[in-house]
Amino acid sequence: MSNLILLFLCLFLGIFLRKAKLFPENGHSALNSFVVNISLSSLSLYYIPKIAMNFQVLFPVAVQWLNILLAIPFFVLIGRKLKWSKGMIGAVIMGAGLGNSSFIGIPVIHALYGESGMKTVMLVDQPGGFVALFTVGIAVANYFSGSKSSASQMVLKIVKYPPFIAFTIAVLLNVFSLRIPTDLDQVFEKLGATTVPLALVSVGSQLRWQKLNSETKPLILALSFKLLFFPLIIFLLYFFVFNQRGEMIEISFLEAGMAPMITAGIIANTHHLHPKLTNLIIGIGIPISFATLAFWYFVMHYFI
Repeated sequence: MSNLILLFLCLFLGIFLRKAKLFPENGHSALNSFVVNISLSSLSLYYIPKIAMNFQVLFPVAVQWLNILLAIPFFVLIGRKLKWSKGMIGAVIMGAGLGNSSFIGIPVIHALYGESGMKTVMLVDQPGGFVALFTVGIAVANYFSGSKSSASQMVLKIVKYPPFIAFTIAVLLNVFSLRIPTDLDQVFEKLGATTVPLALVSVGSQLRWQKLNSETKPLILALSFKLLFFPLIIFLLYFFVFNQRGEMIEISFLEAGMAPMITAGIIANTHHLHPKLTNLIIGIGIPISFATLAFWYFVMHYFI
């Protein structure tokens, strides 16, 4: 219960601080930078070396890849049929194609599964969401915006990204069965613990509502795909087709239903992919996702 209280309290604090003008206009940027570069990197170094590597780890890693690889043909076909602009198609793919496995996923999974769930979240977030975003996601943003980034530029961006460096080190520690000294491990644990409150305050401070015009239909389709259709696919695929069970699979399924990824929205905006629609997908998708996640959580425990 304390984790759930923390979740909604920090979300509310972010909203309150912005409304009361006690939070700088772009204060969330500083919080995001700390969470992504320090908190998430620390979580990787704390949890990844302790994961027992087996066949089942492929399921959390695959969630984000399946999400964007299904979103691309789905929205290209729909977008062409409805005569959407390239920018609108790209915005919807970026909004519906990647989940918020860290800023929303970490607090939610921590509230439901405690510390043990964080190992799976790191698998969904790092080799899953992060690498998918900076490869397929960047390629989508480039194509639909008409801009160009070479493959070498994308690779360089990935290998220089602090969470990826931390993840790589953590995987090597795991593979070679090396253990981080206890004192340093506790430092990573404490730095990683800042992820939940800072991420939620940041998310709360960014929640804004905008008037809908031509964005209504693509917004509804994007959120329907991200919060309903894709989780249903993972539910059927993981639990019934592959007949998998256990905490790692349950968390992988719930991560499939997470809100749209904020970082993907930022990249879409920097590529001028219909910024208003992108912001609406994130701003409306985050609060709605709490209701849809609760729905999927009860569905999972009723049928599994």
